[in-house]
Amino acid sequence: MIEILDVCKTYETGNKALRNIDIAIDDGEFVFIMGRSGSGKSTLLKLLIKEAEPTSGQIYVNDWDLQKMRRRSVPKYRRTLGMVFQDFRLLNDRNVFENVAFAQRVVGAPSRAIRESVPQTLKLVGLSAKYKYLPKQLSGGEQQRVAIARALINRPEVLLADEPTGNLDYENAVEIIQLLNDINRLGTTVVVVTHSQEIVEQMGGRVITLDKGCVVGDEIKGGYLHGD
Repeated sequence: MIEILDVCKTYETGNKALRNIDIAIDDGEFVFIMGRSGSGKSTLLKLLIKEAEPTSGQIYVNDWDLQKMRRRSVPKYRRTLGMVFQDFRLLNDRNVFENVAFAQRVVGAPSRAIRESVPQTLKLVGLSAKYKYLPKQLSGGEQQRVAIARALINRPEVLLADEPTGNLDYENAVEIIQLLNDINRLGTTVVVVTHSQEIVEQMGGRVITLDKGCVVGDEIKGGYLHGD
């Protein structure tokens, strides 16, 4: 579960990025975080992955108290999360298999486990046949699928996606959100940060809207997600 309790974030410039934010996300939920540029979405995500600290308030993620977390515990905490970014962040000199395997090698997974889990994860994202391809040989949608596979390989409890469809056309964007929904159905909590009103209206589900650092909406919209 993710609990964000009365969180404020003011930068040294005086910019109040978040103002008294209260959000609760249950285990297994799929949630969109919506808002225009400057609404506080990116700051909220940085707080959740411990790239930034709140000025005040508390954040809990799956029993981790982020305010009391020691610096040496941050890498261990981050391994319980999966992260997907707008710009994919793939290793351009490594093929699909090695890009996904890299996330396991970092945590010291044995080679046998890697040989078993990478093909399973590539199958989940629909890229079994392209495991030898380099990123430049893939479409944008396929590159994002590789990034999602890499985020999933260590079986995170929570998957955070920061504008995962920002560099994709509408058709590929819908496919990526549908893939994230399939992953959510397997039990992973999924939080998607986006400014795309079109995608949110099409897909539906729970939508939390930020504006000028405040939560201004939290509702369930009808759409294709979750069997609506």
